[in-house]
Amino acid sequence: MMKFYYEKSWRYIKKVIAIGVVIALWEILPLMGIVDYRSLPPFSDVILGLVEITLTGELFTHMVSSLQRSLAGFVLAVALAVPLGILMGWFKRFERIVDPLVQTCRNTPVLALYPLFILFFGLGELAKISIIFYGSLWPILINTIEGVKTVDALLIKAARSMSISRLFLFTRVILPAAVPSILTGLRISATRSVIILVAAEMLGASSGLGFFIFATRAQYEIEKMYAGILVLIILGVTVNYLLVKLENYLSRWKENMEPA
Repeated sequence: MMKFYYEKSWRYIKKVIAIGVVIALWEILPLMGIVDYRSLPPFSDVILGLVEITLTGELFTHMVSSLQRSLAGFVLAVALAVPLGILMGWFKRFERIVDPLVQTCRNTPVLALYPLFILFFGLGELAKISIIFYGSLWPILINTIEGVKTVDALLIKAARSMSISRLFLFTRVILPAAVPSILTGLRISATRSVIILVAAEMLGASSGLGFFIFATRAQYEIEKMYAGILVLIILGVTVNYLLVKLENYLSRWKENMEPA
C-alpha cells in the first residue's frame, strides 16, 4: 500500500517538475537575451499582467463573454449529437442513410466555413455560437456512434439470454457501456469549442478572450496577450479535468465487473 501511494505521489511530482522547468525557462531565457524580450516577456511579467487585468475586472468581462458563447454552442452540439449518435449506432439502416452526409460535413474544415456563417447570420452572437456548435458537433456524434456500435458482444448476449426487452437492453446495457466513448467525444469537442471560439472572436467581436488576445497584440501589450493565452490554457485544462472526473464517476460500474 505504501509503495502504491509513493508511486502515485512520484508521478504527480514529476508532472510538477516538468511544468516548473518550462516556467523556469520561460522566465530565464528572455532575461538572458536568448529570446527576444518583446516577443516573449518573462513569466513573471505575464503574471503581473494577469493580476492587472484581474484587478481591473477586464479579465472577468471577457471570460464571461467567451464562456457564454462556448457553452451555448457546446450544449446545443451535445443536445443534437448524443441522440443522433445513439440512433445511428443503434439502427444500422438509419446510419447507412445518414452516414455519407455526416462524413462529408465532418471532414470539411470548420474555420473555412466561418465566412459562410457570417454571410448567413452576420457578425453578431448567432454566427459565433453557430460555428462553435458546428465544430463541436462531429467529435461527439462520431464517438457516440462508435460507443453504441462497439459495446461488448458478450454483454449483449448475456442480457438477451435473460429475455429482457429491447428497451431494457438499451437503457441498462448499451447506453452505460457507451458512456466512456461519449465522454471522450465531449472532451474533444470541449477543446475544439475553445479553439473555434478564439478564432471566431478575433473577427467581428467587441468582447471575449479571443478578442482580448487579438486586441492586446495589436496594441503591443504582449504581457496581457500572454496572460489571455494562459487563461485559455487554464480553462481548457480545467474543463478536461472535470470531464475526466465525470467519466470516472459514470463508468464506476466497470469496477464491479473486474475480477477480484
